[in-house]
Amino acid sequence: MFYKLFRSIFFCLEAEKAHVVTFQLFDTLYRAGLLNLFFKKPPNHPVNVMGISFPNPVGIAAGLDKNGAHLDALGSLGFGFIEIGTVTPQPQDGNVKPRLFRIPKHEALINRMGFNNVGVKRLALNLLQSNYTGILGINIGKNANTSLENAHKDYTFCLRELYEFGDYFTINISSPNTNNLRKLQKKHMLKELLEHVIKERNISAKKLGIKKPLLVKLSPDLHYQELKDATDIVTSLGIEGIIATNTTISRCYLENHEHCDYQGGLSGKPLMKKSTDFLKQVSREVGQSATIIGAGGVTSGEDALLKFRSGADLIQIYTGLIYNGPSLLREILRKLSLR
Repeated sequence: MFYKLFRSIFFCLEAEKAHVVTFQLFDTLYRAGLLNLFFKKPPNHPVNVMGISFPNPVGIAAGLDKNGAHLDALGSLGFGFIEIGTVTPQPQDGNVKPRLFRIPKHEALINRMGFNNVGVKRLALNLLQSNYTGILGINIGKNANTSLENAHKDYTFCLRELYEFGDYFTINISSPNTNNLRKLQKKHMLKELLEHVIKERNISAKKLGIKKPLLVKLSPDLHYQELKDATDIVTSLGIEGIIATNTTISRCYLENHEHCDYQGGLSGKPLMKKSTDFLKQVSREVGQSATIIGAGGVTSGEDALLKFRSGADLIQIYTGLIYNGPSLLREILRKLSLR
């Protein structure tokens, strides 16, 4: 009830402004010790994958807290893990505003943010200042002005500089909002990129004495052969996991909507079927050889169950959290406890 009232007020603001103001409020409530009066922390539902013990299998997807600036407040809500980013080596402003659009009728968002973030050094400082002790994923990308041929330098730089902070690292090659980024999913480019990243991971692992998992985040818009090429490379190189999926450039179920022709990635309820079908294909291809995180369209406990039944080991939510609030986590965990 509280969140519905809260949402009705903040949805009066422009979407990106509401995002900023919401986190300001959450941080204030957290510092005052009041956040858990409104949002009760759920019981644990532990899952062990990739050598990591997750308190529960429901995480926050990258993009919600790009800069790791709100981890303390988010961490108090009881999610099994939080993924921050996408972070790039150098700070960048991202694409021109407005770049985030709500579609309440469909519980959806369209975003063309463009990896706006404060850069690796500032992100590291934010993490040093945080008290968050939960499982942390760090989503890494390339700067917009870095060529595809040099993309591996950006990914390896991010990994090297942030290795001590993350429990796992996600290689984001599937956002539709950085020009040509998705070409890195093509067979030969993907293999070369991942070989560079693995080499850097192994160097960092030797220095710190711990080998941290790598995951690849894929686009739901890949054709079957592209998906198969990607999963073959992931398994052959021993990459620990896949996130299925990123946002889509498809406008499934949004025909004739006022925002249907807006450029950017679509997330939320309309993505559920497309991303879950993709997840099933990924699961068939990789079997038990890689952990799968299901993302895209989860707005209810039933949606979450379908992701798990389709092959997900963990799931992530973002747009569903914006429309339904933190109570969505409790709903999902209740469903899991009954299955």
